[in-house]
Amino acid sequence: MTTPGETTRPPTARAPWRDDPYARALRAGQGPLFLRRTDGWLMPLEVERWLADADAGDESVLARCRGAVLDVGCGPGRLVAALAERGHPALGVDVSPAAVTRTVRRGGTALCRSVFGPLPGEGRWTTVLLLDGNIGIGGDPAALLVRAAELLGRDGRVIAEAAPVEVDERCEVRLDDGRGPLGVPFPWARVGPEALHRHAARAGWTTVHSWTVSGRSFAELAP
Repeated sequence: MTTPGETTRPPTARAPWRDDPYARALRAGQGPLFLRRTDGWLMPLEVERWLADADAGDESVLARCRGAVLDVGCGPGRLVAALAERGHPALGVDVSPAAVTRTVRRGGTALCRSVFGPLPGEGRWTTVLLLDGNIGIGGDPAALLVRAAELLGRDGRVIAEAAPVEVDERCEVRLDDGRGPLGVPFPWARVGPEALHRHAARAGWTTVHSWTVSGRSFAELAP
């Protein structure tokens, strides 16, 4: 596994989530921060919730986590820290150095890496988390779930969060805080509960449980 507090040196090139809008929002402890689609549509990002302690929706996820947990797109680390407090071996991975730094300061363990690159413990994780819209990473939910299957051990589970509305779209977005240049474009996806089940089935997963708490929708998936 990894040493607590371990990080890797991030690349110097501009890349999604390494741009200033996200880092500025984390430093400020608040938004506004949006994903901006090419047609100008804005999706608000919940910076304040990510920086706060685990809420009721998070607690419902934490209660279903088993064994060693990998939090993909961990952000500033509220779930990694909460899992560590509960005695779970837990690792967060995020492409944002600012997010990884926040996670480590919170007492969690995190690496600055992409889920599609080499990761520690491949094939041995018990639970993989894809929360806070992170089912959209890479713009292809089915491909992301195929990758998640490579990370899990026997009888492992993915817990994924769907969008609060029924939607199934792939798009190109940029980070936008309304105060400076836009971030670089990158592919993203948004899937509602039914769309998540469809993508999971395409990738060979079975939905073993689904639930909603505080307007947030979750699904537990088994390969």
